[in-house]
Amino acid sequence: MRAYGRRKLLALAAGVLAAATACTGNAAPAPSKAAAAASATPSPSAVEYAVTPAEAAKVFSEITASDDLLRVKKDPSLESLEGRLALAQDLTTGGQTQLTVAAYLSTGYAPPRYRWGSPTFFVPKFRVGEPALWFSALATRNGQPALLTFAKTDDWRISSVAELLPAQELPEIELDADGYATALAADDKSITISPQFMGPVHASVAETGSAGVTAGLLAPGPYTTDVAEQIAALRTKAKKAELSYDSIFSADNYPVYALRTKDGGALIQYSLSRNSTTRNMLDTTYKLPVPPEASWAIGDPTVPLSIKLTETHQYATAVPPLTTPKAATVIAHQGALTRAAGT
Repeated sequence: MRAYGRRKLLALAAGVLAAATACTGNAAPAPSKAAAAASATPSPSAVEYAVTPAEAAKVFSEITASDDLLRVKKDPSLESLEGRLALAQDLTTGGQTQLTVAAYLSTGYAPPRYRWGSPTFFVPKFRVGEPALWFSALATRNGQPALLTFAKTDDWRISSVAELLPAQELPEIELDADGYATALAADDKSITISPQFMGPVHASVAETGSAGVTAGLLAPGPYTTDVAEQIAALRTKAKKAELSYDSIFSADNYPVYALRTKDGGALIQYSLSRNSTTRNMLDTTYKLPVPPEASWAIGDPTVPLSIKLTETHQYATAVPPLTTPKAATVIAHQGALTRAAGT
């Protein structure tokens, strides 16, 4: 049933895109120049690759349109709230699944809708037969530049979305003569932080800040050293109130995506989980107030013993080449509370 529902949804989205294009001529997201060129006159080498820019443009349009259809709360063609959420989950993978579920449940099944601008695609040159295909796209989302990554196993799904932070720009991605990007291996050693270590390094900096063993690998800022300072302050505040507080970041098993940049470095996209726990250590007559952002998951305004909050965060970080080492910089982020429990 889920597969049938997905096919029906994609068909509806395709109809919406066709109608929009017919009415306005440019309502649907337009492919990048590389995608248009590949679609019109593919080079001999382009047909050897498992994903073309033209296919990437089609996937982007269909999935973002399908996602938007599901976010319309009163769409009569979608039978139930739970059914819409199930279909929305089926359009996602990795950290995007947790963020999507939370977006629906925390808003009474009325998550925010997005208006997408024309994307620019970064399609790695995967050979036919390679597993775990993916590509990235840069597009405005409600006017803000956002980096998306789509991954394919049995179907294409959105795996990561992160909005560019203020004053940050996407580093120039290295493209070959056919317009294809280069994906880096997990253990690539030509950059200061290998893709497989990006999540653990970021988790360490977010927990320990400038005092940890990973200090200096990531530039200070609101999603690195500032988070560590926040955790330390909350821990001190809790202790004074005879409570305990701890907050731990982990990379879990989320996928990591890395593209070669023109300077020899890399753009790495990855996700982290943050688990924060507050415990009542002594006086159980004191009730722990439930944070407003967790009220959708915890029905009571207070709980007696503990509160555990789980957040999912997605990042894009520019990592310099090993030949010119310096601190890597987090350039894009999206995150939200995705689970909460109280006892």
